[in-house]
Formats: sequence, C-alpha cells, structure tokens
Amino acid sequence: MKRPDGRQADEMRALTFEPNVAPHATGSVLVSFGNTRVICAATIEEDVPRWMKYQKVEGGWMTAEYSMLPYSTLDRKQRDISRGKMDGRSMEIQRLIGRSLRAVVDLKKLGQRTIWLDCDVLQADGGTRTASITGGCVAVAIALNRLMGAGKLKDFPMKQLVAGISCGVFQGNPVLDLNYVEDKDASVDSNLIMTENLQFVEMQMSGEEAVFSDEEMAAMVALGKKGISEIVAKQKEAIVAADKPSGDSLAGLAAAFGG
Repeated sequence: MKRPDGRQADEMRALTFEPNVAPHATGSVLVSFGNTRVICAATIEEDVPRWMKYQKVEGGWMTAEYSMLPYSTLDRKQRDISRGKMDGRSMEIQRLIGRSLRAVVDLKKLGQRTIWLDCDVLQADGGTRTASITGGCVAVAIALNRLMGAGKLKDFPMKQLVAGISCGVFQGNPVLDLNYVEDKDASVDSNLIMTENLQFVEMQMSGEEAVFSDEEMAAMVALGKKGISEIVAKQKEAIVAADKPSGDSLAGLAAAFGG
C-alpha cells in the first residue's frame, strides 16, 4: 500500500531529539515525530506532596502535565485556563504520561523529591501522547543524570527506558506511527507504551466504528515492538549526548540502560 506521505507500513516518521531547550528545567528535550513536535521538560523539586508526608510514604513522587498550545493545530485551540477547566482529553493524557514514567522509576531511590514533567505540544500531527511519553522519558533521564552528577543521588532511579508509539489500521492495512491524516481516517487506532525490553506498560486499542481481528491486533503489536526498539536506541543516544557525561556518570548510565 502507499501511505499519504509515501512511507512503508512499518516505517516511522523521522524521529529527532533536541536536548536542553528549556534552560531553567533540570532536563529538557524537543522531541519530533515528523511534524509532531513536543517540548518535554523535567523540573526537580526538593519536596514531596503533602499527602505523602501525612501518609509517611517513603521516597519521592513524579507527576506530569500536558497541554496543546493554541497554535499547535490547524484551528486555534482555546487555552484550558480561558475555559476555567482542563478538557477531559488533556487530563487523560497527562495521567497516562505520569503512569508510564512512574512504571520505570524507583521512587524510593529518588528520595524526598518531586519530578514535575511538563509536556507542551508545539505542533500536532498525530501521536502527541506517545511523543510526550517518549520525550518525557528522555527529559527525566537527563534530569536524573544531573542529580547523579551533583552527588545528590547514590543510585540511578530509572530502571529502564519507556517509550510510546501509535499504530492503526488504515485503508485495511496495519501501519506504524500514524500522522494526522491517517489517524483521522483509521478504522482502528492504538497506542502502545512499552519499556526498552518490550514489556507493556499500557495498551490502548479501539475500533473507530469498526471491529478488528486477532490477526490485526497481533500485526499492530508487532509493528509497535519494532518501533519501540528503534525509538529506544535514539533515546539512549539523546540522553548520553545531552551533557556528554564521562567517567562514573557515563558508566552509570550505560549500566542502567544495559549499554
């Protein structure tokens, strides 16, 4: 089949990471899947939420916020603050981002700290939630590496990397990494969130006024695993390149990520 942008069914869009785009964050990256571009910034606060103190919960916490900037879509998107409340979609996505990152971070090793992960969509062309998770993981890893470098952490808290990718059935064919045109017309839409060793964190899969077979589901999962493997390799490059660490810091990263 011929996809709208000429890609093969199992071909991702061009994936790039530009680190250190938010100088006041502890770790940040601009992640691009084709024309989808998201700034992910991790800020570390030397404190934990009040509920953790009251319940005497050990370790730290990590939470995420997600927003689409008004000019990120073809038609201007109204800011949540102007409506007085967050829309349901944004709330769902930021909870997904937080769950995905907490699945791979040992919060006890983080200590009494909170990681705030902000994901701001600059340009939306499909797959903003999976791009946010993918870039968010890089931003958090960079931030944790800087804490390690400053001697504030004894052990690297991130157990492994996590990434997200979209798949779907478009014009009767399973395809990887849907852009907006494909996402809009897909009969089946899915988002796969997986660790670097290809374990599932979350899988969202639904028919859009359609049904799908076991074979189509298996095909989308296979495509997703291929995509996640490619993404993880680039995540590792971006994390190491962010500060070009050396010595014990680089060795710690390599050990943590199986390098």
